Amino acid sequence: MSEPTALPQIGKAPSLDDIAALAETAFQALPEGFRRMTGEVVFQVHDFATEDVLADLGMEDPFELTGLYHGVDLARRSVFDPAPQASMIFLYRRPILDEWAENGEVTLEELVAHVLVHEIGHHFGLSDADIDAIEAAAE
Repeated sequence: MSEPTALPQIGKAPSLDDIAALAETAFQALPEGFRRMTGEVVFQVHDFATEDVLADLGMEDPFELTGLYHGVDLARRSVFDPAPQASMIFLYRRPILDEWAENGEVTLEELVAHVLVHEIGHHFGLSDADIDAIEAAAE
């Protein structure tokens, strides 16, 4: 496993670039075969989901959404479909930082990795229930 990414000095919240660096480190720490199967996914970090995204999900509190997969998951793709738009995984910095501060039992690196892997699970076609079952079995 690679060295943890240096975070800003105490008193300064990690930036969008800091969270992106943590996500990149987490992705590179995944097994090579898993990364290869993930394919061409675009990762982006924003402070919050847009109001349209929250409305589509029926959410009012932007702090409830730490990450989102957007695209046609691998389980539903067909060679007969038109070329899909690029799959995207969004990580939302402020909700991640809020959850990290409230939790206190995981590092920011671990939380970013958790959110990233969760969203990659959706890219593979897994539901939240599927992902929760996998996580429970791994504990």
